[in-house]
Amino acid sequence: MDRKEKILEFIKDKEYVPMKLKEMVQVLMVPKEEQDELRSILDELEADYKIRKNRKNKYILMDELYVEGEFSANQRGFGFVKIKDSDEEIHISMENTKNALNGDTVLVKVIEEENNNNKTKEGKIIKILKRGIDRVVGTFKNSRNFGFVIPDDKKIGTDIFISKKKFKGAKDNEKVVVKITKYPERGKNAEGEIVEIIGNMNQAGVDMLCLIKEYNLPYEFPEFVLEEANEIREEIEKKDIPNRVDLRDKDIFTIDGEDAKDLDDAVLVEKLENGNYKLGVYIADVSYYVKENSKLDKEALLRGTSIYMLDRVIPMLPKRLSNGICSLNAGEDRFTLSIEMEIDPNGKVIDSNIFKAVINVKERMSYTDVNKILENSDKAVCKKYEKYIDNFKLMEELAKILEKRRQIAGSLDLDIPESKIVLDELGKAISVGKYELTFANTIIEQFMLTANETIAEKFYWLEAPFVYRVHEVPEMEKIAELNKFLYNFGYKIRGSKDNIHPKEFAKILEEIKGKPEEMVVSTLILRTLKIAKYESENKGHFGISSKFYCHFTSPIRRYPDLFIHRIISRYLENGYNLKEKDKEEYQKIAEIVADKSSEREKIAKKVERDSVDLKKAEFMMDKIGEEYDGIVSSVTNFGIFVELENTVEGLVRFENLGENEYFNYDDERKILVGERTGKTYKLGDKVKIKVIDANKETRKIAFEIV
Repeated sequence: MDRKEKILEFIKDKEYVPMKLKEMVQVLMVPKEEQDELRSILDELEADYKIRKNRKNKYILMDELYVEGEFSANQRGFGFVKIKDSDEEIHISMENTKNALNGDTVLVKVIEEENNNNKTKEGKIIKILKRGIDRVVGTFKNSRNFGFVIPDDKKIGTDIFISKKKFKGAKDNEKVVVKITKYPERGKNAEGEIVEIIGNMNQAGVDMLCLIKEYNLPYEFPEFVLEEANEIREEIEKKDIPNRVDLRDKDIFTIDGEDAKDLDDAVLVEKLENGNYKLGVYIADVSYYVKENSKLDKEALLRGTSIYMLDRVIPMLPKRLSNGICSLNAGEDRFTLSIEMEIDPNGKVIDSNIFKAVINVKERMSYTDVNKILENSDKAVCKKYEKYIDNFKLMEELAKILEKRRQIAGSLDLDIPESKIVLDELGKAISVGKYELTFANTIIEQFMLTANETIAEKFYWLEAPFVYRVHEVPEMEKIAELNKFLYNFGYKIRGSKDNIHPKEFAKILEEIKGKPEEMVVSTLILRTLKIAKYESENKGHFGISSKFYCHFTSPIRRYPDLFIHRIISRYLENGYNLKEKDKEEYQKIAEIVADKSSEREKIAKKVERDSVDLKKAEFMMDKIGEEYDGIVSSVTNFGIFVELENTVEGLVRFENLGENEYFNYDDERKILVGERTGKTYKLGDKVKIKVIDANKETRKIAFEIV
């Protein structure tokens, strides 16, 4: 903690009595030569609106009317500020934004408390404390004597003026990266200089490159990181085999998607003589290769996670590790951090053992082929894997038991289909549809959930420094909002502030299975739930109805898993006895890892979502004028969103609703009502639409009602 923070903590202390500079000097016993520094610190804290002087010239904390947070802009000029360390948001009208840009850290003065009509406080930005962006990706427009860049992110809300000498060779309509040299003020646009030319939007791969630049993703590994990776051998260290349990003769398999190259996890299931099952989950021992505080480790923490962008992967670790020595490739000896669990016929884990192993995967299986074996639907596939059919049947048997146990506990089965987008050799979207999940996916999901829970519970009771995957109970206000929507379908979530159980949600998800409203209701429930994140403190996982949960199974592509492996390894090496000093040190690191990993995961999800939206818009660009059946997926005060069977979603604005009349938005019932005809639009309604616009640059699709 630096001196500035210490002084602020001193003033925040409950025992603090307002005092002048001289009094503070005496109380804190500040030497004469450091008194000027104290005065400067107090001036800085005043300038940052952290403290102020009262009428008697004594220092006190700033009023609660002033709060700090991050500004999130809306395309239409207004925005919201999410208060630091809180879920609360403050509405900022267009005239009160003080030219803040999306992502800026700002100081806000609350000018109107919430009232009955409006649940959000109204605020005014007093000061921009820290700029969120200094580089912007956009389209360059040349106007002879000057140019300007139209940002891809419409939330930025300002075109960026470029003087002729700062074009750097950019041509009209090219995608560029512009560095902001002057931020907008008093109605004037931002100014900048072009620092990189990405290329024409119609060139192969440029669209995805724009996203990479927009989010400032670490696309390439620094040379010194690659050099460190190249020092790692491509085969396992034979000298370390005697220190591990040798399982190379066991029938261990990986089961993944066809395209997966970074194979973190392998599994084994055996039936025991006592009627129980042995489930083995063997995870790539990445921490053996990525040493603590190494160049590889620091780069991995910086990235936090691998990012999957349809046409490419931005990996957390260099390919030499992620697709090579760490990946559990079939027929190759590999080191693993392993857990074997004994599970009774009711799906309860009654015993477990964690250890280091060396394995050799028998077959690299795909979900598709395993499912064909389970369904006996492809003779050629069944013939190819004939000797292992019983292994997969036993996996299916155990997975069904585990799945049933979870359902009874109230785990939420949010069956929201992912989009499967097929690209041609130039990266253009040629097909969009639902990604079909099979029971083979469920097998791996159930096995990984069980391993993650067992690891989390064991290390919770050990009081180990750890990173948990936390999913907290949803807020009652959000549940009340959800119930307004569910009322239209005849459902209701029951519960009180202190007693809301996942079973309430699970019950509704079970009832809607196979019904037309299934997709809509599942999506609404997902929006009501809090976002899962990483924390160094265990708070349980609401979504899977579990008291203990962590991420242990993907250390190649997630940093929290790698950190957990490091902790587990330390405990194994020291006979489960870690010195208090080491515990305290790792606890501090766990807090940093949890915060950074949550932040990087948030960015990764945004990028992945944007890449999907971009390709969906691209796919629909040559479908203008075509008609489709869809379902109303969202109702807003500016129109309705309609989702098509292929997962594409588009907006129907008020003026494109047809009926030649004005529609009112009923906030209480969450429906649109026509003034003249009384025609209504509500969630789950089936409609026929026509595609009227699709723009891959804005990632938006527009429909009209037929």
